[in-house]
Amino acid sequence: MTKDNSMNDKTVFTVDEPDYSLSPYTGVTRKHWIDAGIYLLRGLFENLKSIDDAPVVPRTETEVTYPHLGADEGRLDAEKRAEIFEGLTRTFFIGSVLIHENPEIEIGGINLRDYYSEHILRALTKKDSAEYVSTYEELMAITGSKDPTNCFQQTVETCALVIGLWACREEIWDRYTKEERDAIADFLRGYAHAATVPQNWRLFNMLDMAFLHMEGYEIDEHVMREHAQAILSYYVGDGWFRDGHSFDYYSCWAFNVYAPIWNIWYGYENEPYIAGKFEEASNKLMETYPEFFDGDGYTMMWGRSCIYRFAAVSPFDANFLLKNPGADPGRARRISSGSLLQFLTRDDFLENMVPALGFYKQFTPLVQGYSCAESVYWIGKAFLCLHLPADHPFWTAKENNGDWDKDGVKVTTLDGPALSYSNHPENKTTILRTGKVVKNGSDLHGMWNYSKLSFNSKYPWEASPAEDVESMQYVLTDGTTDEKDRCNVTFWGGEKDGVLYRRQFFNYRLDTECHWFNAVNLADFPVNYGIMRADKLRLFRPDVTITLGAYGFPDDGSTQAIRKEKTAQIVSKITGETKEITAKAIILKGHDSQGKEKQLAMTVYTGFYDLDIVKSSGTNPDSEKSVIIYGKYYKENLYDSSEDYVLISQTITRESHEDFTEDELFPIKEIAFSDKDMTGAYGAVGITLADGVSNKNQHEIDYELLEGRMML
Repeated sequence: MTKDNSMNDKTVFTVDEPDYSLSPYTGVTRKHWIDAGIYLLRGLFENLKSIDDAPVVPRTETEVTYPHLGADEGRLDAEKRAEIFEGLTRTFFIGSVLIHENPEIEIGGINLRDYYSEHILRALTKKDSAEYVSTYEELMAITGSKDPTNCFQQTVETCALVIGLWACREEIWDRYTKEERDAIADFLRGYAHAATVPQNWRLFNMLDMAFLHMEGYEIDEHVMREHAQAILSYYVGDGWFRDGHSFDYYSCWAFNVYAPIWNIWYGYENEPYIAGKFEEASNKLMETYPEFFDGDGYTMMWGRSCIYRFAAVSPFDANFLLKNPGADPGRARRISSGSLLQFLTRDDFLENMVPALGFYKQFTPLVQGYSCAESVYWIGKAFLCLHLPADHPFWTAKENNGDWDKDGVKVTTLDGPALSYSNHPENKTTILRTGKVVKNGSDLHGMWNYSKLSFNSKYPWEASPAEDVESMQYVLTDGTTDEKDRCNVTFWGGEKDGVLYRRQFFNYRLDTECHWFNAVNLADFPVNYGIMRADKLRLFRPDVTITLGAYGFPDDGSTQAIRKEKTAQIVSKITGETKEITAKAIILKGHDSQGKEKQLAMTVYTGFYDLDIVKSSGTNPDSEKSVIIYGKYYKENLYDSSEDYVLISQTITRESHEDFTEDELFPIKEIAFSDKDMTGAYGAVGITLADGVSNKNQHEIDYELLEGRMML
């Protein structure tokens, strides 16, 4: 079967005939989700010459992603097979629900049901096919591995496959002959029971086994129970699971999607206790997860695998699989559709008709080596909501925006996963502050993903714009060695009286005890447009320069940098003496790559001797060029009592060019230190704010006993 090679020149998704009566915030309905699924699969099917072509999309990056061209022959062969399998199974997330909706659907002249039916058989059962994936046992032989714990990317994709087969069971699985189903089951059995990775990967094995059991095939129930109890043991509360060491979206788009599916396939009937715990976790997540998204439904760029983007909304759909779902359907659809539009309506989202390897545009600093060009289709998990029938409340409830239309900043702080996120109605932004982070000091990529002081839904994290400057991170330069140290480990101290406490270490070495090395005690709280910081340094040597960057600011060439100053007052709680300092601010006004107005301001008080900007190229996920404001601190003499210990700063943003007021830009009326030198050397720090810039005017910051509250 051949097709017309002409391609639709539409590159940006549009919501045709929006329904604002049902969806007052997005206009998006179930029909538009179907349209969006077709839009995304065009990149595969309109690039194929015929129905016989393998499900591989054009490759735009070859240095980081696999197949790794420098790998040995056996590994390279396995990676090429894995890429084909990813292309097949991850696009099947979307293809399966479209096929169930319309069994005769075609894209690019290719019938989707016929395509997936045939290529699944080629990949799993036809050893003479170039698309044959190989069984687990065959891959062990191909790679020459003798390690019984060795595992392969194919294990991940078998899970996507069985979800797709379930979503369009009548259209594909039930149409296979018994012999074909048996052959597929034989293929799955090896991956289901073989080695896996001891974190979210256990769920892949669990769903493989659950699918086989559901279809009447024998499984090892002891292996199933071992995986399930381990997954349950990763639970930390508030709906979140620890994945390896880290907390990120894998807790949501893996644990809180696969566990509910496992419940209905296997758990409710065979492991009711564990299934009940998974249901409890999903419903607990639904209590606070909506606040993780911003006032426009935007998804935060945070953690690894951010090329999966709006897959972060998939736990909402999965919650509705449960016996007693707790999600608000109108809120769930509003967030899901808002996140969908966040990406699909941009003109840089597609590269060769395929979602780019980045967050918005192509952005290599974001990409991990375990990804290939087809990996982006993990976003297809979001489309599993289409398995919910048209009369389900997810589709019929009116969109609502929760508390976003109310005044004041709303803060959600969860000690288990060490997450604090604040919703700012003034600019519709959500800001995330995280803890319990452990990364190697040389792992820049890991620190960008996890170690930022805060993550912003409207300002995705920026890679290193300079050796001595990072966005939303401290960088320490040792004046003796000129070494640049970044904060790679973050301890969580929790929230007290509205202030969040954490500790970060500069170049914390994981191979030796070094907890007395250079560190900073973090203390911060939200204001209407951003975050105010009062961080206390803990240094062990002199001649140290420290910088703190604001969020990366996209620069379309029109960015203006405006400098302002204002005097501020400091008082000693002991002597009552006062002194004046000069607070400094830089305001950036410009536009993002889509032409939207942006504004960012950073203000510094004590500790920083100056503010400056650095311009960069290729380090911002939104724009090719960017600007970063940063504060500068210098400690010449470790024992000079006149030098500041506390670094007070504020970063605020606005999605317009309307000027910040004087009080918003310089919100502090008074800083009260406990020591007579007014440096913050010891005791609490009191900050009094102007009226109307925060939920409350008085903040008392006390670092004492933080040592006993730190958690990893």
